[in-house]
Amino acid sequence: MMYYTGTEAHEHLLVVDVEDPSPEQEETQRPLTKFGIRDLRKESDGGDPILNGISVEIPKGVIVGIIGPSGSGKSTMLRALNRLWEPPLGTVFLDGRDICDLDVLTLRRKVGMLFQLPALFEGTVADNIRYGPQLRGQKLSDEEVYSLLKLADLDSSFYSKTGGELSVGQAQRVALARTLANEPEVLLLDEPTSALDPISTENIEDVLVNLKKKQGMTIIMVSHSIKQIQRIADIVCLLVKGEIVEVLRPDELSEAKHPMALRFLQLSS
Repeated sequence: MMYYTGTEAHEHLLVVDVEDPSPEQEETQRPLTKFGIRDLRKESDGGDPILNGISVEIPKGVIVGIIGPSGSGKSTMLRALNRLWEPPLGTVFLDGRDICDLDVLTLRRKVGMLFQLPALFEGTVADNIRYGPQLRGQKLSDEEVYSLLKLADLDSSFYSKTGGELSVGQAQRVALARTLANEPEVLLLDEPTSALDPISTENIEDVLVNLKKKQGMTIIMVSHSIKQIQRIADIVCLLVKGEIVEVLRPDELSEAKHPMALRFLQLSS
């Protein structure tokens, strides 16, 4: 059975497959919405539309891939979700609450973000991982640091290394461990593996899948790689000219009907 989540009668809805429930189980098995986005719009300084009324609901505990042509608004949409730009009131909701009503630092602990290129702070890997908790007066033990390294698929030998001793792929996993130290409920990823080699890319993908499976984390990922999204995503949103024009499962991408989305997929495959 397929449950549909979305705002009112909006055509772009996320689909989540579950086993056919009994009538008594149907309501309890309905996926919980983690992020609700309602008519999200943004214009450039020159007045040109960047986001043109995006409305979609993202269930809890899934990996959502966001793909589309360059300039479609993918990163802009992602950055609205932890207020790297300030969305209008009444457009972005986390667990049903308008994110503009939340303290921005609290929001960014709940909704962590990993960028295309890792930017580590001065000091050791352990210093980096301890940074976020330390800001709120919490000192992570060595064991907690080792546990976070393990979550990011790094062993204890990285504890005392500095950024200059790391490859880009290793630094990206340290940046991920640093983000996970804040115990986020959601991870936003903006092309986090585009600068990495295939082995480092696979390592990051494995970490993300494990975070979803073992911790029920909600992950929203912009990627230029359709094959990557097909490997790890549960749901794919196709953005074209600031609009979500298709929402499909990864194995359904060939069934896209929007002409520009279909052309993008054909040229990118």
